Amino acid sequence: MQRYPALLVAVALLVAQEPRKPTVFLVGDSTMADKPKPEQNPERGWGQLLPTFLDDSVAVRNFAVNGRSSKSFIDEGRWETVLGQLTVDDYVLVQFGHNDEKQDDPSRYTNPYSGYRRNLERFVTEARARGATPILCSSIVRRHFNPHGTLEDTHGAYPLVARQVARELDVPFIDLQRLSEDLVTAAGVEGSKALYVWVAPGASSMFPDGRQDDTHLSVRGATAIARLAARALRESRLPIGRHVRGVD
Repeated sequence: MQRYPALLVAVALLVAQEPRKPTVFLVGDSTMADKPKPEQNPERGWGQLLPTFLDDSVAVRNFAVNGRSSKSFIDEGRWETVLGQLTVDDYVLVQFGHNDEKQDDPSRYTNPYSGYRRNLERFVTEARARGATPILCSSIVRRHFNPHGTLEDTHGAYPLVARQVARELDVPFIDLQRLSEDLVTAAGVEGSKALYVWVAPGASSMFPDGRQDDTHLSVRGATAIARLAARALRESRLPIGRHVRGVD
């Protein structure tokens, strides 16, 4: 009888000594964030689907939150929470811009050339100081077609600044603006509705009156964007690329 407690202690020590998995931390806004009640909610963030395309030797922790900009994410202490958990072999995917653009909200707005740039630089330098690898992403496109059927840009300088910071600080960069633009353009004006939360009246208990949302992603759209992001990780030549699966 004496052996069993000792055995349990030995097993517990072995578990405690298991190496921590490399972890991908996601930092961003609603287009990346996990959505509640997936059994009835037609909306998803692409970060919510990213684990689908990574093997089990990698963990994913999604800290992206609806409505946040690079400024409000920092001001609310959310970046400090992420920073306190980073270690060597971790990755931080950063995608902001949608809410940094909101000039009527000083709690979120950033000038792309000053505040936004400064915040991206902070994410990079502080993540690296913890031994983690930062990866910058440009924002996914909104489904904003003009009357002629041309997909128009709504993000202004923010994607360009993200690219510039990545180049200047030698940071891996995933151009989700370009990738998502190609995806939405190929789907066309009507077909692209399936990538976003376009819900007919009566089709969803969460939106009984229907919804026409050209910013937030459906399950199909989030899966497609997550696949594109994972494929970009595989092509980045970073060690995380070896853990990508199911993107072809």
